[in-house]
Amino acid sequence: SQLCVTLLCEWVLIDCVCIVCASIFRLLSIDTEFQTLRLKAEDSSGRQHVLTVKLKSKHPAEAPECSADLPIPLVITWTPQSTLDQLHSQFLLLLESLTEFWDVLDEIDSKTWILEPEKPSRSDTTRRIAIGNNVSIKVQVDPRHPKMLPECCLLGAEHVVTPLRNKLNANMQLWNPDSSVLHNLRDVLEIEFPSPATHEKSSFSVECGICYSYRLEAAIPDQVCNDPRCGQPFHQACLYEWLRALPSSRQSFSIVFGECPYCSKVRVHLALTDRRQ
Repeated sequence: SQLCVTLLCEWVLIDCVCIVCASIFRLLSIDTEFQTLRLKAEDSSGRQHVLTVKLKSKHPAEAPECSADLPIPLVITWTPQSTLDQLHSQFLLLLESLTEFWDVLDEIDSKTWILEPEKPSRSDTTRRIAIGNNVSIKVQVDPRHPKMLPECCLLGAEHVVTPLRNKLNANMQLWNPDSSVLHNLRDVLEIEFPSPATHEKSSFSVECGICYSYRLEAAIPDQVCNDPRCGQPFHQACLYEWLRALPSSRQSFSIVFGECPYCSKVRVHLALTDRRQ
């Protein structure tokens, strides 16, 4: 009703005045219906964040819908007496609890070449880090325990990945939670990661041997011919379609076996993931 809209607008105006009084820069925007607000917040490391607040028709009796670019669920405490300023304070506390997590990923982003995601957001917990030509490691960092050993998956030709996997398994006990994740990965894998200061990203952006492109929608080549003389990378989708069309190929559960479409001299196997068998 018109009365409800009027009351909502009056309440929002009063609360927005309180926000502006607290910090003239906190309110980024508000829509013409006074229902969707965007509030700015800064964590202790100087990173900028945005809290989007959508007010319900029965506001403030009903809790608003809140969203932000976070790696964990955004849970707020709300009562009919709550204010947007109190909501913003809760958001700041949550940001502080994630500061170490973002510090860990920011170091990785600045000192290594990230293959995936192409443009990491603050909600992303995984990074695929280039190790060498057609060799990389995918790590998934726990937002609540960011300095603990992350989930690791080595990607590349078996003759290169196997020694790295052996080092990872043998040196796991050397992981030091007091050191950064990147420093620990160097020690455990006994390698130095290529960095923007020493390498060009094109060194690791090798095109798929089937479609001759690097990025296929959101995917990049993650399958590699296991012959050291070849080592050609492929998109999983491209390699799957190629092998499926070959009479000589065979499938055993989630593994497809067949000839490398690039060198045709060796057998390749494709482990299907996130695909309907």
